[in-house]
Amino acid sequence: MQTVILAAGEGTRMRPLTYTRPKVMLPVANRPILEHLMEELAKAGVDEAVIVVGYRDETIRSHFGDKWNGIRIKYVRQSKQLGTAHALLSAEHVIEDGFLMLNGDAIVFEDDLKKLMKERNGIAVFEVPNPEDFGVVEVVDGKVSRIIEKPEKPKSNLINAGVYTFTKEILDYVKKTPVSVRGEYEITDSITMAISEGFEFKPVKIERWIDVGYPWDLLKANKELLKNIESKIDGEVEGNSTIKGKVVVGEGSVIMSGAYIVGPVVIGKNCRIGPNCYIRPYTSIGDNCHIGAAVEVKNSIVMAGTKLPHHNYVGDSVIGENCNFGAGTKIANLRLDEGEVVVNVKGKDVRTGRKKFGAAIGDNVKTGINASINVGSMIGNGVFVGPGAVVSGFVEPYSKVF
Repeated sequence: MQTVILAAGEGTRMRPLTYTRPKVMLPVANRPILEHLMEELAKAGVDEAVIVVGYRDETIRSHFGDKWNGIRIKYVRQSKQLGTAHALLSAEHVIEDGFLMLNGDAIVFEDDLKKLMKERNGIAVFEVPNPEDFGVVEVVDGKVSRIIEKPEKPKSNLINAGVYTFTKEILDYVKKTPVSVRGEYEITDSITMAISEGFEFKPVKIERWIDVGYPWDLLKANKELLKNIESKIDGEVEGNSTIKGKVVVGEGSVIMSGAYIVGPVVIGKNCRIGPNCYIRPYTSIGDNCHIGAAVEVKNSIVMAGTKLPHHNYVGDSVIGENCNFGAGTKIANLRLDEGEVVVNVKGKDVRTGRKKFGAAIGDNVKTGINASINVGSMIGNGVFVGPGAVVSGFVEPYSKVF
């Protein structure tokens, strides 16, 4: 079956991590979100993908090429990101009759994809405890009756997972879709219009769905995916180091004496780990990283080329590429009152739903010795944090903090 993957957006709620890459290329378990999704599509029998690209599209094109894991790939550019219906319409000229459509920033798994692909017009639904934060799907007599965006009093716990099977007839409704109150052309409005004219969509309940909206959601996705890894040691493990649980060590990496690693943990290629460091569960470390002496990393994503060389603590955080922490730099991940962490995103305070969240740090950030980064901080690309400085809240890219 042909699949249309929507991957054109930047993901502004993911800043500072998306200043240099599209959201779908953010790594979890050391691989881009979109790659995890493509792997599940391949296992489900998809043989062709139409990827709708836009923001920093060269990152996606160069990673996947024209064929990946048996899936032929066509690229369609959506020059302006004007909504999901607009994205689908951008691909009209290459769409076949009977196709799967989904978002590139959410992971759906093989068994659920196969269930949905049996339906000509189907909508994947997922049960959540907080449906008021999503598009709620109402079902009457086994058919979708309507989709309501973020209702105050939802009548169902089933939400729209953003995964659909369509026939080409949906395009007739896409072309008639008006601009929504959010200023976009939305596929849910196209579906609502089709239902009003007699089209039937079957709800297909899926069991696993990893949706990533904010930086802290990457930690949840990372944890979920690391649960299923199998140990594989391709690098060198020196004597007097300890590895417990499921741990992956990439080719060319060295685990030095005194390193203590508790899985599930994945470590990329050509890394130097140790001596005498502690890597705790649900941590992903990208290629060419250095985790040095007296450093502790816990439940975090550390992207490629980043160095945490001396006496650093990183907990419940996402660190971009090619960062360098001065000796003694530490990230706080727990409020003193142990309350929920609130983060400033696009000028608004957003509740994370987490008791522990440290920081999201963009690429090429450097800190001096004994710098401190407070709970819930968001630090843009290229920021320099001076020795002994304390960082809180949102820091604009290429700023200096003293």
